[in-house]
Amino acid sequence: MDLSVVIPVYNEAESLPHLHQAVREALQDLPHSWEVIYVNDGSRDGSMAALEKLAAEDAEHVCVVEFRRNFGQTTAIAAGIDHARGEVIVFLDADLQNDPADIPAMLAKLDEGYDLVSGWRKSREDNALTRNLPSHLANWLISHVTGVHLHDYGCTLKAYRREVITGFRLYGEMHRFIPVYANAVGAKIYEMPVRHHARKFGKSKYGLERTLKVVLDLIAVQFLTRYSAKPIYLFGGGGLGMFALGFLGMAFLLVRKIWLGIDILTSPIFTLAVMLALVGFQTVLLGLIAELLVRTYHESQQKPTYTVKRVIRQ
Repeated sequence: MDLSVVIPVYNEAESLPHLHQAVREALQDLPHSWEVIYVNDGSRDGSMAALEKLAAEDAEHVCVVEFRRNFGQTTAIAAGIDHARGEVIVFLDADLQNDPADIPAMLAKLDEGYDLVSGWRKSREDNALTRNLPSHLANWLISHVTGVHLHDYGCTLKAYRREVITGFRLYGEMHRFIPVYANAVGAKIYEMPVRHHARKFGKSKYGLERTLKVVLDLIAVQFLTRYSAKPIYLFGGGGLGMFALGFLGMAFLLVRKIWLGIDILTSPIFTLAVMLALVGFQTVLLGLIAELLVRTYHESQQKPTYTVKRVIRQ
């Protein structure tokens, strides 16, 4: 199988027939074998019945994965990856706002040597205040914190080579951070403008409450991509910094005692300095414990601490 299109589905019964027709029209003339993985994420409308009908009508191309309940978009995408057989995996929303007609152009970019082609909804057809503004702020924050600069992390329409997205597990709302994980293993990333349409059926499943989740997941992603192999650098650096501040505070009190005769124990700086030194020492110990856990994780499961793109051998 050359291409797998993974589509999470949650209460999109009206959209599905139109979506599948659009996918077929976009892919049927390509010189690639392809499949569509629909993941029914606990829909409560007629989505499952619509998917069963699609699977019966187009058994050659359609695979349906049904969850027992709603687990969320990230989990649905993870399940789609697990069941996909293609060497290239494309993610697509089920609400018809992404345009399947953009997929061939994304595949052409992959053929130029890129590992990830990310969609950019340059002309976005969403509410400017409740959807577009929070999205712009989130994209700016993620780009500057991670160093992977994309205009549109929230666009589901992305095309990946399989090898850059199968070495990690997805949790929470982390599907939007897949480009960060891919970049961590050396993926070559290209961002291209894609079409975006106003929603025709149903209502949006996204709200402002997701902003907090994005910030918390961003912290987790930064830790996992930068310090998962050497957590002592994070804990040890922070601990030594606090210990140094505590030492400087005590030195200041000692000098002040010698030169001015001011009592050390009555100063609030003394309490703060002692606390900083103790917390700094404990943080360094926490880093050592994390190092032991990381080594146990890699060695017990024989997981490598590196990724290989290819091997050339005579």
